[in-house]
Amino acid sequence: MHTPIYTQRLLLRPVEMTDADGFYELDSNPAVHAYLGGHVVTKQEQSEAIILHLQKQYRENRIGRWAVIEQESGRFAGWSGLKLVNTHTNGHILFYDLGYRFIPDFWGKGYATEAGKVWVQYAFDTLRTNRLFASADSKNKASIAVLQKLGFVADGEYLYEYRPQIWFKHQFNDF
Repeated sequence: MHTPIYTQRLLLRPVEMTDADGFYELDSNPAVHAYLGGHVVTKQEQSEAIILHLQKQYRENRIGRWAVIEQESGRFAGWSGLKLVNTHTNGHILFYDLGYRFIPDFWGKGYATEAGKVWVQYAFDTLRTNRLFASADSKNKASIAVLQKLGFVADGEYLYEYRPQIWFKHQFNDF
């Protein structure tokens, strides 16, 4: 799947090296990483390495996080998408994880939910998985609300880098 997807307000497409400035704006912002362990990038090269890693996931797993572009402005807003997790995480292995991250200028506009709907539908209709997972820091009320709007239900907690995370599950018949 590499064909761009248009929603009402967004363009979702594979990440390109031309997104490096947007990735740097996103991942160098401490507010973005408040619930992600505070691991901000400090150099443009780190953003480029992230992009190369995502492109490698496309080649190896045929899926990954995609760039989210606001159609009206043409600006890189962040990323959203599915990742195939092939390491043991919270008692699971070989599963699809929904994730998203946005630049603060784009928070509160419903973009995470709008993009997330595309990926939930894609997971069930195209990938033919019967379950999808996601997690959020237990204090990140906005992210928890997005996951709940998308039909995810809390399915336990676990620690990630000593921070409590809520583990969410979405079953096919829930959507």
